[in-house]
Amino acid sequence: MTATANPARKRVCVLHGGFSSERSVSLESGRAVAAGLERSGHQVSLVDVSRDLPELIRAIQAVNPDVIFNALHGHFGEDGGVQGILEVLGIPYTHSGALASAVAMNKPLTQKLFARAGIPVAEHVVAPKDVVLAGEVMPRPYVIKPPAEGSSYGVLIVHEDMDGIPLSADTWPFGEEVMVERFIPGRELTVAVMGDRALAVTEIVTDNQFYDFEAKYAPGGSRHILPAPIPEDVTREAMDLALRAHRTLHCRGVSRTDFRYDGTGLYALEINTQPGMTATSLVPEQARHVGISFEDLVSWMVGDATCPR
Repeated sequence: MTATANPARKRVCVLHGGFSSERSVSLESGRAVAAGLERSGHQVSLVDVSRDLPELIRAIQAVNPDVIFNALHGHFGEDGGVQGILEVLGIPYTHSGALASAVAMNKPLTQKLFARAGIPVAEHVVAPKDVVLAGEVMPRPYVIKPPAEGSSYGVLIVHEDMDGIPLSADTWPFGEEVMVERFIPGRELTVAVMGDRALAVTEIVTDNQFYDFEAKYAPGGSRHILPAPIPEDVTREAMDLALRAHRTLHCRGVSRTDFRYDGTGLYALEINTQPGMTATSLVPEQARHVGISFEDLVSWMVGDATCPR
């Protein structure tokens, strides 16, 4: 993989927006990607994706793109939905394929595959919502999260001194199952992978209770320390585990794996197959750290795009 490879100028259709809980982030990612590709000389069209799938197909066909840059986040955009449509249309697209995308969006399944590949994960269970509400399914502290959401939507931490749990049947719009995971105290680390290369390790520091949606996307919500001030052997291990996670799920293009480091070991939390491309996003920041400009990053992704047959 040539990190700064600049493919021939292409006609690129950038899909963004969508109808998931991460729509606002996707709109921002799409605009940033489109601007970067235009600066690199590509011909770019932006398509705001709605639930009207025939209209989406018409919009794509009107552009007649060489490549789709998928800047969607969340359901439909990164869970295999739009990937399947693009494969039917036979258009090369960025990021992971339909199967890898669907698996990565399913946190419990991802954790099982990670564990089988020797990637350390936190103890977790998946239980019906009424069972979680009725009593403790594991000793505190633990984390409650939707089995298939991104950007920390729905994530709650249950501490030892809490009276009850911050969850009710009326305030859980994420289905009938809940993922409950042992809380790992320590530091938040993340590693981007670009093709066959882990880029760097960033430590994420926030004054919020944890790295939630606000911390991820609000200006000043978090601080990124790059490179992470951790021992060299931990840096190497985090980068190795991120690359292993990418390969375990058969991801392609760019991914980002998040970890907790408790001072003695690393625990993989999840893998993001379509990381954000906003001004505060981690992957472009790591790319710059290793000498890859934003324009080269998105152009490389266009050149790496494919369509499984």
